[in-house]
Amino acid sequence: MAGNSDGNSLIMTAFRGTAGELPPLTGILITNLGTPDAPTTPALRRYLAEFLGDPRVVEMPRWLWWPILHGLILRLRPPRAARAYRRVWTDEGSPLLHISRRQAAALQALLARQGETPVRVVLGMRYGNPSIAAALEELRQANVTRLLVLPLYPQYSGSTSGSTFDAVSDVLRGWRRVPALRFIDDYHDFAPWITALANSIRRHWSEHGEGERLMFSFHGLPERYHRKGDPYADQCRVSARLVAAELGLPEERWALCFQSRFGREEWLKPYTDVTLRQWAKDGVRRVDLICPGFSADCLETLEEINMENREVFLAHGGEQFHYIPALNDHPSHIEALATLLRREGAEWLNGDDSEQLAPGKVSD
Repeated sequence: MAGNSDGNSLIMTAFRGTAGELPPLTGILITNLGTPDAPTTPALRRYLAEFLGDPRVVEMPRWLWWPILHGLILRLRPPRAARAYRRVWTDEGSPLLHISRRQAAALQALLARQGETPVRVVLGMRYGNPSIAAALEELRQANVTRLLVLPLYPQYSGSTSGSTFDAVSDVLRGWRRVPALRFIDDYHDFAPWITALANSIRRHWSEHGEGERLMFSFHGLPERYHRKGDPYADQCRVSARLVAAELGLPEERWALCFQSRFGREEWLKPYTDVTLRQWAKDGVRRVDLICPGFSADCLETLEEINMENREVFLAHGGEQFHYIPALNDHPSHIEALATLLRREGAEWLNGDDSEQLAPGKVSD
């Protein structure tokens, strides 16, 4: 999505403030984790090197982690990861990427209809392409003077939203003119988003019937991150409780679990696969599962949950496993995100400050 600079745009950028400048613009950067460029071993090696090389993701001394990452993990893991990606890759490419692009386009259209000032929505991935740097350059070329950043992680973690803030800051550090900046660090208890999730479950039940149990499965995190003060686990619990309450579910009908463990250390519990195995052994025959921490379907939902964990449940005596898709670009999700952006960007998106924020203007 990022625009390419040419001679004219470079001259335009160098001479901001002249009579021919573009009008000031509110920019919205939506971000997600990212994806490899292709489901191949070389592409996965590049992607994993960037992802696992982030000190926010793996909190180990570099002198200890670097030999493990480059000497072992990047030799063994990329072929296995490439096989997993091939199971979910589509004609449009990575599911996460093409869904994220649809989300950005839908938000652009909705905010343009609802707002009173020009707005530009762009997509940047924390790792891989399109990069956050490329997305921000597109906004810089458009003369963005106000910037709203929305990482599409409902629950905050230093390894996701915190890392995104690092990446945005690294880019803005090199700008001559830094725009006014607002960063949305989480929306785990935002009522319109909670309602959108609950309604997606209701829709699924109306079409397929209700299971005996509903599982909320969130991406895992090392337990020591939680002990150090990362709020992620607590926010996941709040999200799950709010959705369950809106659905009127008694506690015995639902559970919260964590998936996607990596390495040998203890991660947040209970574990998704272990719980599904136990439920099947205990006689639970039908399970419905939703992943409220994922704003778009991706490898972790489509392959790990709907393929691997489905097999776990069925192999141990379960009979029906129903994955409830992520909100993706469903209109209720886009409306919830737009409402969140309008709340955080209030006067920026409503036109109240267009005069005050124009370059060279001084408030009376």
